[in-house]
Amino acid sequence: MTATGRPENGTVIALCGGIGGAKLAFGLSKVITDERLIVAVNTGDDFKHLGLHISPDVDTVTYTLAGIANPETGWGRADETWNFMDSLKAIGGETWFQLGDRDLALHVERTRRLRAGDSLSAITTDVRARLGITACVLPMSDDPVRTHVETDNGSMPFQNYFVERKCKPELRSIRFEGAQNAHVQHDIARALGDPDLRCVIICPSNPYLSIDPMLAVGEMRQLLTGTTAPVIAISPLVDGKAVKGPMSKIMRELGIEARHAAIAGHYDGLIDGFVVDSADEKIPDHVATAVENTLMATLEDKVRLARTALAFADEISTGQDVPGVRCA
Repeated sequence: MTATGRPENGTVIALCGGIGGAKLAFGLSKVITDERLIVAVNTGDDFKHLGLHISPDVDTVTYTLAGIANPETGWGRADETWNFMDSLKAIGGETWFQLGDRDLALHVERTRRLRAGDSLSAITTDVRARLGITACVLPMSDDPVRTHVETDNGSMPFQNYFVERKCKPELRSIRFEGAQNAHVQHDIARALGDPDLRCVIICPSNPYLSIDPMLAVGEMRQLLTGTTAPVIAISPLVDGKAVKGPMSKIMRELGIEARHAAIAGHYDGLIDGFVVDSADEKIPDHVATAVENTLMATLEDKVRLARTALAFADEISTGQDVPGVRCA
């Protein structure tokens, strides 16, 4: 990576999964209030359900940035009603994946437009504009990539493992069907090659379920290693534990110690900087480390962490110390 300065008005790309990543994306959107922020979202979780195309991470990010996400769950819409699910249950339909009445409208319209030949990118762009989101929200690829897991109960699609089985089966391995033949969404690929790209931020999403599907897509790794902009990752661990979701369980079952060093090692060769909640353990020497409170409970927390990540990226880019960034 070069040590030359980059324009503060350059594009920022955030690689993002679901709830944790969406929180940081929201913080970034308060700092970068226009289309210079590109949120590239995992679509490995996408699946067909009740004949509808569901994009869980794209929807979580979209609802979060629009300020209409359910504040208690982090997914779905606020002020949701469940008449559809109640009626579906009454006639014996599948109810293991909950679709609220407000949320259902997006899935129906997305499915209709996909069948009409529109791309997932075009649909997502139109929806975010109608919801007043200024940042670019884009799927990692317009080609189908699907996360499947191998467990002690056999192979299954991710949503069946995550939602229907509640992550109870013991995980053996993870694969991303279609990833090798998929292409990075064209606007994301173009931005990664822009010499004025300010930085890439890997959000504190699950590395194994949310970020790895993105890294598996076609040329994504080559684009990331080829960019001259700094690549910063935020550790999803707080005090040695995952804040939400099955990450701690997954790391244990895959034989990976739940420590910041393991996450940094997982991104070895991709990142120039790593943000952690504490400096009480050894991080690989070749990765610059910044210490910040990474628990995002409030809007102030999200904005503070976003500013820290951007300042840290600028520090790495210029080779100069930036006030407010404490490096371990």
